[in-house]
Amino acid sequence: MKLSTLLGLAGASSYTAAQNSTSYNTTLNSTFGTAGPRNVRIDTGTYGPQVEEFHYYYDQWPIGLAVSKQGRVFTCYTRGTYAYTLGEVVNTTAEAAYPSLALNTPPGGLYNVTNGIQFGSNDPNSFISVQALYITPDDTLWVLDTGRPTINESQAPSIPYAAPGGPKLVAINLTTNSIARTYTLPPNVHYPDSYMNDLRFDMRPNVTESGGGIAYIVDSSNEGRTGFIMIDLGTGESWRQLSQHPSTLRVNEDVPSYQGIPFYSRQKGSPLGFQQEGLDGAELSLYGDIIYYSPLTSDYLFSIETRYLRANPSNDTLSAKRAFDNVKNLGQRGGNANGFSSDNLGNVYMLMPNQNAIYIYNSTTLQAKPYVRDPRIVWPDSANVGFDGYIYFNINQLPYQPDWNDGNDGRQYPGLILRSRLPDGANKNMILGPST
Repeated sequence: MKLSTLLGLAGASSYTAAQNSTSYNTTLNSTFGTAGPRNVRIDTGTYGPQVEEFHYYYDQWPIGLAVSKQGRVFTCYTRGTYAYTLGEVVNTTAEAAYPSLALNTPPGGLYNVTNGIQFGSNDPNSFISVQALYITPDDTLWVLDTGRPTINESQAPSIPYAAPGGPKLVAINLTTNSIARTYTLPPNVHYPDSYMNDLRFDMRPNVTESGGGIAYIVDSSNEGRTGFIMIDLGTGESWRQLSQHPSTLRVNEDVPSYQGIPFYSRQKGSPLGFQQEGLDGAELSLYGDIIYYSPLTSDYLFSIETRYLRANPSNDTLSAKRAFDNVKNLGQRGGNANGFSSDNLGNVYMLMPNQNAIYIYNSTTLQAKPYVRDPRIVWPDSANVGFDGYIYFNINQLPYQPDWNDGNDGRQYPGLILRSRLPDGANKNMILGPST
């Protein structure tokens, strides 16, 4: 039976309220029913702080989001037929192209064909297909453009190869709403089949010789060449580490469950398959000395000291071996995780689509613990800890998308931005600077 025929989960009408402003009930939350001759114990499907419906998507299904110091909310959408790929929330039910529709419209189109092979646009000055967003403590909006839009003109959707210039990291000044700098990647760092998925920053001047800070970017290529891409933000130089390390590869024949339904990939024109994505979520520790990460299809959490990723193989021929040798397996955490976020108390939030929940990894106890669970969390795709003491997360019903269901779209608008208050007075981590 197709997953799309089983979509019927309604939003919860009640929540587990906060016990107080900083401590929430995250025990195994079952309750006793009162109907009938017996009190039968049931799972309410909720725990943790109240979940608020912050924004509703009615036009495009979201991927990434970021919240600024002033409370501006930015969102992105991987491009297929959408009019724009980077937007700003303008009210509770609408977004608009950001910074402008013109910057979201490559003059030469989203892709071209060379010798019968499809390539994404190589335009470094236009947004092609934005996958992730991040706002650093100085209130700069960072935009990660894969340069690989989805093409829907054939029997089955396809993603063209990347052309140099298309994949890029863009810094936007939110005061002037203008592009401050663009970083493109050479073909020996970003391969034609690379797919940049997420990003994190350490902007402190002492982490690179240039003093400009560093970006850590996840390459989650379905074609298999997963790994991390680093960019020295002072010089623009970039390099790779942990390429095809076992900790970054997909787990073969992984069968997760979403809303209680075992999931298999049913791509139009292809036989029954499995989720192909490897390395997906990543997050820095409080002081930036460790990065936590995992493949989407793995129940295991991994880490490595960031100094091994910051070593440029062009200057240190043994750096790749040292990185390979210093990956740590931190054990299972209770399911697959999609994206990560963190706060100024060192909590690492893991989005758990199998459980309709968000967990916290505690680096002191080396354990995962519950944070929030709610029936409306139908595939949390990205999360952002704001400057206001809330964590914001996108809900986009991804398991019901047509690409995974033989062309049948089981999603139902609206998509959502949900938010919950952080525990123990937590807020955005400002340590990794720069601050203003």
